[in-house]
Amino acid sequence: MKVTAFILASAVAFATAPAAQLGAQVKTNVPEVVPGAKPTTVEHIKIHGAALEGNLEGDAVDRDVIVFLPPSYEKDKKRHYPVVYALHGYSIGAEQWTHEIHVPQTIEGAFATGSQEMIVVLPDSKTIYNGSMYSSSATTGDFENYIAHDVVAYMDAHYRTIPNRTSRGLVGHSMGGYGATRIGMKHSDVFGALYIMSPCCLSPMAGGFGPPDQAKQRALESEKKVADAKSPADLAAQSPGFASAQYATAAAWAPDPKNPPLYFDLPTKDGVPQPDIVAKFTANSPLTFADQYIGSLKHYRAIAMDVGDQDGLRFDATKLHTLFDNYGLANTFEIYSGTHVSAVADRFQNHVLPFFSKNLCFTADCK
Repeated sequence: MKVTAFILASAVAFATAPAAQLGAQVKTNVPEVVPGAKPTTVEHIKIHGAALEGNLEGDAVDRDVIVFLPPSYEKDKKRHYPVVYALHGYSIGAEQWTHEIHVPQTIEGAFATGSQEMIVVLPDSKTIYNGSMYSSSATTGDFENYIAHDVVAYMDAHYRTIPNRTSRGLVGHSMGGYGATRIGMKHSDVFGALYIMSPCCLSPMAGGFGPPDQAKQRALESEKKVADAKSPADLAAQSPGFASAQYATAAAWAPDPKNPPLYFDLPTKDGVPQPDIVAKFTANSPLTFADQYIGSLKHYRAIAMDVGDQDGLRFDATKLHTLFDNYGLANTFEIYSGTHVSAVADRFQNHVLPFFSKNLCFTADCK
């Protein structure tokens, strides 16, 4: 095996999409404001992550969460609502995610153009290396169960939700699309409808970036940074932005409680791939483990996926759609005109929220 792509962008994978483009995630085409759209109420809260307690990375356990309450929420005190949980991508948190999908404008626009009212929740999963991968790791904490259990339980306890799986939707973009895929496959007992937007990291990233000697050199440079780092904060400071992607994925997928001070393993040593560590990365690739969760996925009321025709992630997204089709799993898939980020706000207003309006349960007696 050649030195793997894990080392530079690893499972942030974002495939062939350039990091510069991905870093500029707020540059999206924004839908026109819908005349007469009623305002939502925006609440900034913190939700404690029992699943994150004791994480070796030292990431925050009390996490920022942004909640959008529909226009009728304060007026109709007896009404309960479905909830959509929307997961952000790598290198951004919940606040920047609001700018990328242009909420509350796009939420209000969706309601004004016919979507039924629902609560929309944006949890923050940004870590010291800029992304949790929504995975379960002793190093980063169990972000998978933070989303599927801690955040959901808090919302059901503190807001007028409809606390049934059929009234909960899960959506995410890029790394959040990976999170929606992973969490969606494993937690169909919690969520009832699933929308996957431009998912990253679906397949094992084999093959090097450029000639083998250059890939090996990058691997050696990363290994030296890790060896010299005195703490996670020290390593993160040396690797701003997307340069931390390799460490985010290693912390999420190759945790090592016996390897202080960073508590993770890289998939190379002396520039040479280490098969046991590479196997751990591979085991976290949805195209590797999806076959195990087809039965779970069949419990969903609906599954949708989309990706831009200029997004390198479209190839793996197509593979996942094909896998679903091969199992006879009902799902919709669209390759639309756009890049990785250009249409995300429009998709959120005119495709994502209408999808959940159609496929979530809006009464307490749905099954």
